[in-house]
Amino acid sequence: MRSMGLAAIAAVACVWGLGAAAADLPKSTQAMLAQLKLEPSFMDGLGKELAVPKAWLEAAKKEGTVRIAGSWDNDQFRVMTQPFTERYPFIKFNYMRGETQARVVRPLVALKSGRIIVDVITGIGDEVVDYQAIDAVIKLTDLPAYDSVPEGMKQKAGYSLGTKRRYWCMSYNTDAFTKDDMPKTWDDLLADPKMKGGRLGLNSEAQLWMLPLAAAKGDAWMLAAIAKLFDNLQPQRRRESVNALQGLVTAGEVKAAIPAADYRVALLVRKGAPIAWHCPSPVPSTVSGMVVIKGGPAVDAGRLFANWLVSKEGQVAQFVGDGATPIHRDMQSKQFLAFPEEIEGKPLAFIPPEQFRREYEAVLAAWTPYWNQVK
Repeated sequence: MRSMGLAAIAAVACVWGLGAAAADLPKSTQAMLAQLKLEPSFMDGLGKELAVPKAWLEAAKKEGTVRIAGSWDNDQFRVMTQPFTERYPFIKFNYMRGETQARVVRPLVALKSGRIIVDVITGIGDEVVDYQAIDAVIKLTDLPAYDSVPEGMKQKAGYSLGTKRRYWCMSYNTDAFTKDDMPKTWDDLLADPKMKGGRLGLNSEAQLWMLPLAAAKGDAWMLAAIAKLFDNLQPQRRRESVNALQGLVTAGEVKAAIPAADYRVALLVRKGAPIAWHCPSPVPSTVSGMVVIKGGPAVDAGRLFANWLVSKEGQVAQFVGDGATPIHRDMQSKQFLAFPEEIEGKPLAFIPPEQFRREYEAVLAAWTPYWNQVK
């Protein structure tokens, strides 16, 4: 779906007939609605969400360029920000794609030395607490679209705002396993002989999937589960990133992998790769958070981007760009899930932002000795 170019789907929009109700929408937004087969009325309420103070607009015009740190691929970012560029042509992007170290840790180190190297950070995780500790981020509660993000998907203190929902489960090579081979629960996985002896590939980022499971099932379960995972299954401990891990699955170097994001696996499935996504019950779920850096050269441009991204238009654009599950309260339906059959009807193991740090430290303390053990 998301592989179609915007020029092509703009033509579809004309044929499909968006009508006069879409007249005030950017052409790229009209094209995206057509691609998703959504009526223009889906954008009802958008004007209120984007009603930012005039002072922000005037300041953003003077700032000119906003530096964004994110995990979107460059092409995904280009596609998803086309409506923003049409709405705010006076703002240019300096986009940096990176893993956690480059995207989150490096800007924090720079801030502690008195340098501001980025204006907006997405996917900040529990490190938002470290940014708060040095008074480096602004509150986002005054964004017009703030209330479009449901409670639990934004930090109660107001410094971090969810941009997309994440479901972290497992992927598997369809030449090695069938759907019927997959474990129904995480406990089933930990006792599954089919996953033993290095067939399962594991990434070091336990916080992505074990953290919400620990929050839902308790520390005692988490401690036992980590021990069983390493002692019983003896997985391959891979140094590759989470996304690169999926490439190992498609190549057959590992037969299954944890963790795997649903929308990332969906991109490979659409390309015909021999990979599928499966979620044992309960489904681990987190929210990818965003902050705007305080005192930088583009605070107001950063506010405009943050507000737009959580608005209905920004959420549609992000979904078209990379397939990530929206956080907008009006987009909580299976239409916006990459693998709805793997999520619907199953209990969720969800961790709100306020619990990140405590649970992260507990998981890390249990996980690290096993991860660092001599192979």
